[in-house]
Parts: sequence; structure tokens; C-alpha cells
Amino acid sequence: MDVLKMLAELRQEREQVEEAIVTLERLARGRGKRRGRPPAWMTALKRRGRPPGSKNKPKDSVAA
Repeated sequence: MDVLKMLAELRQEREQVEEAIVTLERLARGRGKRRGRPPAWMTALKRRGRPPGSKNKPKDSVAA
């Protein structure tokens, strides 16, 4: 393999790694408490109420 070609590939890979580092640093900085409505995908994860499969117990078994 040609040395100049290897150097070019390594420089390109270094640029990609540096971009990834910058992106992750921005994400880490912006982790503060967010204001406003949460995104739709986040609200879809939250479910309210009882978990599936749980039912009200009959009053006879509660008294006994």
C-alpha cells in the first residue's frame, strides 16, 4: 500500500473522530433541565395508570 494513501486515510479518519468528539461534547453540555413540552417519542414511552395485567381485587377477598 502506498504511504501517501495511508496518510490520507488516517487524516480522514482523524477528522471523523474529531467531529464525533465535538458532537459528544455538545450533547454533554446541553444536558440541563429542558423546558416546554417533551418530544412525541418521549411521551410515547411514558404510560399512565396501572401496569397491564393488574386488576382490582374483589371486595370479598379484601375483607377475608
